[in-house]
Amino acid sequence: MTPSARLALAATALLASTALAACGSSTDGAKASVGGAGAAEVVLRLPDPGNNGFLARGKKDGTLDKALAAVHAKVAWTGSAGPFAPAAQALSADQLDIAQGSITSAVAALAQKPGFKLFAQTAPDGVGEGILVKNDSPIKSVQDLVGRKVAVSQGGTSEYLLLKALEKNGIPADKVERVYLRADQTSGVFNSGQVDAWATWNTFSTPAVANAGARFLVNGKEIGSDNYAVWAVRNGFADKHPEVVKTFYAYLRDNGQKEKADPAGYLNVFTDAGPTAVTPAEKEVAVNVSRQGAVAGAISEADTARFGVVASFFADQKVTKQLVDVKPYLVDVDQLGDGAK
Repeated sequence: MTPSARLALAATALLASTALAACGSSTDGAKASVGGAGAAEVVLRLPDPGNNGFLARGKKDGTLDKALAAVHAKVAWTGSAGPFAPAAQALSADQLDIAQGSITSAVAALAQKPGFKLFAQTAPDGVGEGILVKNDSPIKSVQDLVGRKVAVSQGGTSEYLLLKALEKNGIPADKVERVYLRADQTSGVFNSGQVDAWATWNTFSTPAVANAGARFLVNGKEIGSDNYAVWAVRNGFADKHPEVVKTFYAYLRDNGQKEKADPAGYLNVFTDAGPTAVTPAEKEVAVNVSRQGAVAGAISEADTARFGVVASFFADQKVTKQLVDVKPYLVDVDQLGDGAK
Protein backbone atom coordinates (compact mmCIF):
# COMPACT_ATOMS: atom_id res chain seq x y z
CA MET A 1 0.00 0.00 0.00
CA THR A 2 1.31 3.39 -0.86
CA PRO A 3 1.83 6.07 1.80
CA SER A 4 -1.28 8.08 0.95
CA ALA A 5 -3.41 4.95 1.04
CA ARG A 6 -2.18 4.21 4.55
CA LEU A 7 -3.15 7.69 5.72
CA ALA A 8 -6.81 6.68 5.78
CA LEU A 9 -6.19 3.86 8.23
CA ALA A 10 -5.92 6.12 11.29
CA ALA A 11 -9.62 6.93 11.22
CA THR A 12 -10.71 3.32 10.77
CA ALA A 13 -8.19 1.22 12.70
CA LEU A 14 -10.31 1.24 15.86
CA LEU A 15 -13.05 -0.60 14.00
CA ALA A 16 -10.80 -3.16 12.37
CA SER A 17 -10.95 -6.07 14.78
CA THR A 18 -14.67 -5.81 15.56
CA ALA A 19 -15.70 -5.27 11.97
CA LEU A 20 -13.63 -8.18 10.71
CA ALA A 21 -14.88 -10.48 13.46
CA ALA A 22 -18.43 -9.82 12.34
CA CYS A 23 -17.73 -10.97 8.79
CA GLY A 24 -19.21 -14.23 7.62
CA SER A 25 -17.08 -17.06 6.27
CA SER A 26 -17.47 -19.41 3.35
CA THR A 27 -16.15 -22.86 2.55
CA ASP A 28 -13.38 -21.82 0.18
CA GLY A 29 -13.29 -18.04 0.67
CA ALA A 30 -15.16 -17.31 -2.57
CA LYS A 31 -18.91 -17.56 -2.97
CA ALA A 32 -19.99 -18.92 -6.33
CA SER A 33 -22.80 -17.32 -8.27
CA VAL A 34 -23.85 -17.31 -11.90
CA GLY A 35 -21.69 -14.82 -13.83
CA GLY A 36 -21.32 -13.86 -17.44
CA ALA A 37 -21.59 -16.74 -19.91
CA GLY A 38 -22.44 -19.05 -17.03
CA ALA A 39 -19.03 -18.71 -15.37
CA ALA A 40 -18.70 -18.94 -11.60
CA GLU A 41 -18.00 -15.52 -10.12
CA VAL A 42 -15.31 -15.41 -7.43
CA VAL A 43 -15.84 -12.93 -4.61
CA LEU A 44 -12.55 -11.43 -3.43
CA ARG A 45 -12.91 -10.12 0.13
CA LEU A 46 -10.73 -7.09 0.89
CA PRO A 47 -10.60 -4.60 3.79
CA ASP A 48 -12.32 -1.35 2.89
CA PRO A 49 -9.67 1.13 1.64
CA GLY A 50 -11.12 4.25 3.23
CA ASN A 51 -10.83 7.70 1.67
CA ASN A 52 -7.33 7.71 0.19
CA GLY A 53 -5.16 5.77 -2.23
CA PHE A 54 -5.56 3.90 -5.48
CA LEU A 55 -7.75 1.19 -3.97
CA ALA A 56 -10.19 3.86 -2.79
CA ARG A 57 -10.09 5.28 -6.33
CA GLY A 58 -10.66 1.80 -7.73
CA LYS A 59 -13.65 1.32 -5.46
CA LYS A 60 -15.16 4.65 -6.50
CA ASP A 61 -14.62 4.44 -10.25
CA GLY A 62 -15.14 0.69 -10.60
CA THR A 63 -11.79 0.04 -12.27
CA LEU A 64 -10.83 -2.73 -9.83
CA ASP A 65 -14.07 -4.62 -10.43
CA LYS A 66 -13.60 -4.08 -14.17
CA ALA A 67 -10.11 -5.60 -14.02
CA LEU A 68 -11.34 -8.54 -11.94
CA ALA A 69 -14.32 -9.13 -14.20
CA ALA A 70 -11.88 -10.38 -16.84
CA VAL A 71 -11.19 -13.36 -14.56
CA HIS A 72 -14.83 -13.73 -13.43
CA ALA A 73 -14.30 -12.08 -10.05
CA LYS A 74 -15.49 -9.07 -8.09
CA VAL A 75 -14.66 -7.34 -4.80
CA ALA A 76 -16.55 -7.50 -1.52
CA TRP A 77 -15.27 -4.74 0.77
CA THR A 78 -15.25 -6.37 4.17
CA GLY A 79 -14.59 -4.56 7.44
CA SER A 80 -12.06 -1.74 7.63
CA ALA A 81 -8.37 -1.51 6.83
CA GLY A 82 -6.22 -1.25 9.93
CA PRO A 83 -3.35 -2.96 11.77
CA PHE A 84 -2.29 -6.29 10.28
CA ALA A 85 -2.73 -8.34 13.47
CA PRO A 86 -6.57 -8.47 13.26
CA ALA A 87 -6.37 -8.84 9.49
CA ALA A 88 -4.08 -11.87 9.90
CA GLN A 89 -6.62 -13.37 12.27
CA ALA A 90 -9.39 -12.70 9.75
CA LEU A 91 -7.38 -14.37 6.97
CA SER A 92 -6.87 -17.43 9.17
CA ALA A 93 -10.58 -17.50 10.06
CA ASP A 94 -11.68 -17.36 6.38
CA GLN A 95 -13.14 -13.87 6.78
CA LEU A 96 -10.77 -12.13 4.35
CA ASP A 97 -8.95 -13.29 1.23
CA ILE A 98 -6.25 -10.61 0.83
CA ALA A 99 -4.89 -7.95 3.18
CA GLN A 100 -1.87 -5.66 3.51
CA GLY A 101 0.53 -5.20 6.40
CA SER A 102 4.22 -4.88 7.19
CA ILE A 103 6.83 -7.63 7.13
CA THR A 104 7.44 -6.97 10.82
CA SER A 105 3.79 -7.57 11.74
CA ALA A 106 3.69 -10.50 9.32
CA VAL A 107 6.68 -12.14 11.03
CA ALA A 108 4.95 -11.75 14.39
CA ALA A 109 1.79 -13.33 12.95
CA LEU A 110 3.73 -16.14 11.25
CA ALA A 111 5.14 -17.04 14.66
CA GLN A 112 1.61 -18.13 15.60
CA LYS A 113 -0.53 -20.43 13.42
CA PRO A 114 -0.61 -18.52 10.13
CA GLY A 115 -3.46 -18.89 7.69
CA PHE A 116 -1.84 -16.84 4.94
CA LYS A 117 1.11 -16.47 2.59
CA LEU A 118 2.81 -13.37 1.17
CA PHE A 119 2.69 -12.63 -2.56
CA ALA A 120 3.82 -9.01 -3.05
CA GLN A 121 6.05 -6.42 -1.44
CA THR A 122 6.67 -2.69 -1.37
CA ALA A 123 10.14 -1.47 -0.40
CA PRO A 124 10.51 0.08 3.08
CA ASP A 125 9.16 3.59 3.65
CA GLY A 126 12.29 5.57 4.40
CA VAL A 127 10.68 8.91 5.21
CA GLY A 128 7.16 8.22 6.50
CA GLU A 129 7.98 5.98 9.45
CA GLY A 130 10.30 6.44 12.40
CA ILE A 131 10.40 7.87 15.92
CA LEU A 132 8.50 11.08 16.66
CA VAL A 133 9.13 13.66 19.35
CA LYS A 134 7.50 17.03 19.87
CA ASN A 135 9.04 20.03 18.17
CA ASP A 136 9.97 21.55 21.54
CA SER A 137 11.28 18.29 23.01
CA PRO A 138 14.74 18.34 24.58
CA ILE A 139 15.37 14.97 22.94
CA LYS A 140 17.79 15.64 20.10
CA SER A 141 19.30 12.19 19.46
CA VAL A 142 18.50 8.53 19.97
CA GLN A 143 20.95 8.55 22.89
CA ASP A 144 18.61 11.02 24.61
CA LEU A 145 15.91 8.32 24.74
CA VAL A 146 17.76 6.52 27.54
CA GLY A 147 15.55 6.57 30.62
CA ARG A 148 12.58 7.88 28.63
CA LYS A 149 9.17 6.44 27.74
CA VAL A 150 8.47 5.56 24.10
CA ALA A 151 5.02 4.52 22.86
CA VAL A 152 5.02 1.44 20.65
CA SER A 153 2.56 -1.08 19.30
CA GLN A 154 3.67 -4.55 20.34
CA GLY A 155 5.20 -6.97 17.87
CA GLY A 156 5.16 -5.03 14.60
CA THR A 157 6.38 -1.91 12.83
CA SER A 158 6.39 0.35 15.87
CA GLU A 159 8.37 -1.90 18.20
CA TYR A 160 10.72 -2.80 15.36
CA LEU A 161 11.53 0.84 14.62
CA LEU A 162 12.41 1.59 18.23
CA LEU A 163 14.52 -1.55 18.71
CA LYS A 164 16.27 -0.98 15.39
CA ALA A 165 17.15 2.60 16.32
CA LEU A 166 18.48 1.51 19.69
CA GLU A 167 20.58 -1.27 18.17
CA LYS A 168 22.06 1.05 15.56
CA ASN A 169 23.11 3.44 18.30
CA GLY A 170 24.48 0.78 20.63
CA ILE A 171 21.82 1.27 23.30
CA PRO A 172 20.55 -1.77 25.24
CA ALA A 173 16.81 -2.19 24.76
CA ASP A 174 16.15 -2.21 28.51
CA LYS A 175 17.52 1.32 28.85
CA VAL A 176 14.35 2.71 27.24
CA GLU A 177 10.87 2.06 28.61
CA ARG A 178 8.47 0.70 26.02
CA VAL A 179 4.87 1.77 26.63
CA TYR A 180 2.66 -0.66 24.73
CA LEU A 181 -0.37 1.02 23.18
CA ARG A 182 -2.60 0.42 20.21
CA ALA A 183 -1.52 2.68 17.36
CA ASP A 184 -4.92 4.32 17.00
CA GLN A 185 -4.99 5.13 20.73
CA THR A 186 -1.52 6.67 20.99
CA SER A 187 -1.97 10.18 19.61
CA GLY A 188 -3.65 11.58 22.71
CA VAL A 189 -1.09 9.98 25.00
CA PHE A 190 1.76 11.44 22.96
CA ASN A 191 0.20 14.90 22.67
CA SER A 192 -0.46 15.08 26.42
CA GLY A 193 3.17 14.34 27.23
CA GLN A 194 2.56 11.01 28.97
CA VAL A 195 5.26 9.52 26.75
CA ASP A 196 8.41 11.20 25.50
CA ALA A 197 8.44 9.73 21.98
CA TRP A 198 6.36 7.62 19.63
CA ALA A 199 7.59 5.02 17.16
CA THR A 200 5.08 4.83 14.33
CA TRP A 201 4.39 4.77 10.60
CA ASN A 202 3.01 7.25 8.11
CA THR A 203 -0.68 6.62 8.83
CA PHE A 204 -0.08 8.35 12.14
CA SER A 205 3.12 10.31 11.56
CA THR A 206 1.57 12.40 8.78
CA PRO A 207 -1.15 14.04 10.92
CA ALA A 208 1.23 14.29 13.88
CA VAL A 209 3.85 16.16 11.85
CA ALA A 210 1.28 18.27 10.00
CA ASN A 211 -1.02 19.18 12.87
CA ALA A 212 0.44 18.30 16.25
CA GLY A 213 3.84 19.96 16.26
CA ALA A 214 5.83 16.73 15.99
CA ARG A 215 9.08 16.01 14.21
CA PHE A 216 11.07 12.91 13.35
CA LEU A 217 13.93 12.15 15.71
CA VAL A 218 15.00 9.52 13.17
CA ASN A 219 13.21 8.03 10.19
CA GLY A 220 13.27 4.57 8.66
CA LYS A 221 16.07 5.35 6.24
CA GLU A 222 18.30 6.70 8.98
CA ILE A 223 18.02 3.54 11.06
CA GLY A 224 18.42 1.14 8.12
CA SER A 225 14.86 -0.21 8.29
CA ASP A 226 13.96 -3.41 6.41
CA ASN A 227 10.28 -2.90 7.16
CA TYR A 228 8.69 -3.75 3.83
CA ALA A 229 4.97 -3.47 3.24
CA VAL A 230 3.61 -6.87 2.18
CA TRP A 231 0.41 -8.26 0.73
CA ALA A 232 -0.96 -11.50 2.18
CA VAL A 233 -3.37 -13.99 0.64
CA ARG A 234 -5.42 -16.51 2.58
CA ASN A 235 -4.14 -20.08 2.44
CA GLY A 236 -5.74 -21.99 -0.41
CA PHE A 237 -7.12 -18.94 -2.21
CA ALA A 238 -4.09 -18.54 -4.48
CA ASP A 239 -4.19 -22.25 -5.36
CA LYS A 240 -7.90 -22.20 -6.16
CA HIS A 241 -8.02 -18.79 -7.84
CA PRO A 242 -4.51 -17.99 -9.14
CA GLU A 243 -5.72 -15.72 -11.95
CA VAL A 244 -7.65 -13.60 -9.47
CA VAL A 245 -4.54 -13.07 -7.34
CA LYS A 246 -2.40 -12.32 -10.41
CA THR A 247 -4.95 -9.81 -11.69
CA PHE A 248 -5.21 -8.11 -8.31
CA TYR A 249 -1.41 -7.95 -8.10
CA ALA A 250 -1.20 -6.34 -11.54
CA TYR A 251 -3.74 -3.76 -10.41
CA LEU A 252 -1.64 -3.00 -7.31
CA ARG A 253 1.51 -2.59 -9.37
CA ASP A 254 0.05 -0.51 -12.19
CA ASN A 255 -2.12 1.77 -10.10
CA GLY A 256 0.55 2.21 -7.47
CA GLN A 257 2.73 3.68 -10.22
CA LYS A 258 -0.07 6.06 -11.21
CA GLU A 259 -0.52 7.23 -7.63
CA LYS A 260 3.21 7.78 -7.17
CA ALA A 261 3.17 10.01 -10.27
CA ASP A 262 0.23 12.07 -8.97
CA PRO A 263 -0.18 11.46 -5.20
CA ALA A 264 -2.37 14.50 -4.60
CA GLY A 265 -4.95 13.09 -7.01
CA TYR A 266 -5.48 10.07 -4.79
CA LEU A 267 -6.29 11.91 -1.56
CA ASN A 268 -9.86 12.57 -0.35
CA VAL A 269 -11.29 10.24 -2.97
CA PHE A 270 -14.78 10.14 -1.46
CA THR A 271 -14.92 13.27 0.69
CA ASP A 272 -12.82 16.29 1.60
CA ALA A 273 -14.66 16.87 4.89
CA GLY A 274 -15.04 14.94 8.12
CA PRO A 275 -12.74 12.67 10.15
CA THR A 276 -11.40 10.67 7.19
CA ALA A 277 -10.50 13.75 5.14
CA VAL A 278 -6.91 14.84 4.65
CA THR A 279 -6.39 18.47 5.66
CA PRO A 280 -4.35 20.84 3.47
CA ALA A 281 -1.44 20.64 5.92
CA GLU A 282 -1.58 16.83 5.94
CA LYS A 283 -1.80 16.75 2.15
CA GLU A 284 1.55 18.49 1.79
CA VAL A 285 3.23 15.94 4.07
CA ALA A 286 1.44 12.96 2.48
CA VAL A 287 2.37 14.00 -1.05
CA ASN A 288 6.02 14.33 -0.09
CA VAL A 289 6.02 10.84 1.48
CA SER A 290 4.24 9.27 -1.50
CA ARG A 291 6.62 10.76 -4.04
CA GLN A 292 9.55 9.17 -2.23
CA GLY A 293 7.83 5.83 -1.78
CA ALA A 294 7.88 2.61 -3.80
CA VAL A 295 5.19 0.57 -5.53
CA ALA A 296 4.23 -3.07 -5.19
CA GLY A 297 6.31 -5.74 -6.88
CA ALA A 298 6.85 -9.47 -6.80
CA ILE A 299 8.97 -10.86 -3.95
CA SER A 300 12.53 -11.38 -5.18
CA GLU A 301 15.36 -13.38 -3.65
CA ALA A 302 16.87 -10.13 -2.38
CA ASP A 303 13.57 -9.21 -0.71
CA THR A 304 13.36 -12.68 0.83
CA ALA A 305 16.84 -12.27 2.31
CA ARG A 306 15.81 -8.99 3.93
CA PHE A 307 12.65 -10.61 5.29
CA GLY A 308 14.97 -13.13 6.92
CA VAL A 309 17.00 -10.31 8.47
CA VAL A 310 13.82 -8.95 10.08
CA ALA A 311 12.86 -12.41 11.37
CA SER A 312 16.34 -12.90 12.86
CA PHE A 313 16.22 -9.45 14.46
CA PHE A 314 12.86 -10.15 16.10
CA ALA A 315 14.16 -13.48 17.42
CA ASP A 316 17.33 -11.85 18.78
CA GLN A 317 15.27 -9.13 20.44
CA LYS A 318 12.89 -11.71 21.97
CA VAL A 319 9.90 -10.22 20.14
CA THR A 320 9.27 -13.75 18.83
CA LYS A 321 10.05 -16.78 20.94
CA GLN A 322 12.02 -18.42 18.14
CA LEU A 323 13.33 -17.69 14.66
CA VAL A 324 10.53 -17.60 12.08
CA ASP A 325 11.41 -19.06 8.67
CA VAL A 326 9.55 -16.80 6.25
CA LYS A 327 10.41 -18.71 3.05
CA PRO A 328 7.67 -21.38 3.28
CA TYR A 329 5.08 -18.61 3.42
CA LEU A 330 6.03 -16.84 0.19
CA VAL A 331 4.19 -17.11 -3.13
CA ASP A 332 5.80 -16.47 -6.52
CA VAL A 333 3.01 -14.38 -8.00
CA ASP A 334 4.54 -14.49 -11.49
CA GLN A 335 4.23 -18.28 -11.55
CA LEU A 336 0.77 -18.64 -10.06
CA GLY A 337 -1.31 -21.01 -12.15
CA ASP A 338 1.80 -22.38 -13.91
CA GLY A 339 2.21 -25.40 -11.67
CA ALA A 340 4.28 -23.62 -9.01
CA LYS A 341 3.18 -23.83 -5.40
